[in-house]
Amino acid sequence: MAKKVNPLTNTQVKQAKPKEKIYKLSDGDGLQLRIMPNGSKQWLLDYFKPFTKKRTSLSLGAYPEVSILEARKKRVASRELLAKDIDPKEYKDDQHREQLLLASHTLKSVATDWFAIKKTTIADVTAKSLWRKFENHVFPKLGHRPIDKILAPEAIEALKPLAAKGNLETTGKIIGHLNNIMTHALNTGILQHNPLSGIRSAFSAPKVTNMPTIKPHELGKLMKDISYASIKLVTRCLIEWQLHTMTRPSESAKAEWSEIDLENKLWVIPAERMKMRLEHKVPLTEQAMEILERLKPITGHRTHLFPSHIDHKKHCNVETANKALIRMGYKNRLVAHGLRALASTTLNEKGFNSDVIEAALSHVDKNEVRRAYNRAEYLESRRELMCWWSEHIQQASIGSLSVAGFKGLEKVGG
Repeated sequence: MAKKVNPLTNTQVKQAKPKEKIYKLSDGDGLQLRIMPNGSKQWLLDYFKPFTKKRTSLSLGAYPEVSILEARKKRVASRELLAKDIDPKEYKDDQHREQLLLASHTLKSVATDWFAIKKTTIADVTAKSLWRKFENHVFPKLGHRPIDKILAPEAIEALKPLAAKGNLETTGKIIGHLNNIMTHALNTGILQHNPLSGIRSAFSAPKVTNMPTIKPHELGKLMKDISYASIKLVTRCLIEWQLHTMTRPSESAKAEWSEIDLENKLWVIPAERMKMRLEHKVPLTEQAMEILERLKPITGHRTHLFPSHIDHKKHCNVETANKALIRMGYKNRLVAHGLRALASTTLNEKGFNSDVIEAALSHVDKNEVRRAYNRAEYLESRRELMCWWSEHIQQASIGSLSVAGFKGLEKVGG
């Protein structure tokens, strides 16, 4: 028969004096108070480990920080775990490791892991801009916080100053990226739910502003203005090249001669220079080929079609076309990126297949199967579309001395 142990009293615990050697006072059911020679007192739970049945002890904390009542509550909790064949010491160690791990998962550390993957799918300039937004508007207040501790009100307060300045578009982008980071934390097991999923509703939506562009019927006047503009020939070629190829300003500005396949009349833009990090093939029309012929004696010995006039080893500034359009009187009416919108509007009005137009504009279909099909099947359809578009530009250029020359005019007029 087990020896009956009388529970300790507060007085016994308080008045227990140190001795030369460590000794223990028992409270029953494995709970003991260990008194050290230096006078410190520690609560211990003696128990047998599940399965192995080896005797061991678990520290429940020091007295008086942990009172006798608190020690007994911990004993009960530990005994409940043992009843389920769970070792309370291992359980405590696991909980401690989990807390340390969560504490190490700050918003900035998780964002860094997410960004390492994200930046491989977007352009370098976009990646730098994204990270700069976090460094300026998120990390100063939230970067050090464990990601599992961040709640919606805290994130909203951090973004309110930015929204108050009227930067609603930037605020919206940051909210989107924050939710992507939270989703990354969910998918990697760091979080169990996303506490920031609804914070967008705390801010006004930004007004949608489209890239300034002109109406299709104004193309002729644009070509006339380009022909009479006091701009460098290479800059003029750049604007017309972008117009004929329907590419983005940065894609045109950074074009390299090595990317041009003259035999197959293709411009193959590598994935790393594309917005969506997918290689893009641009069928080159007769008019686009004529622009290359005009450029060849000027820049053909350089790396880029449109080199910088300051450092010929580098490409021209991506804002070159925009600045030229401003000097031509198109400020707030047309930007270089708006040339793509002009092409899209015209081609859609003329009844061209919208999927072919989207493929020509290198817009990525979110349906991966259909995207793969489009990329494989639309090249010839895109070539026909591009030829029509170039001839349309050529017709609008009659009397404007387009850089693309008159080869196309002979074909149109013949």
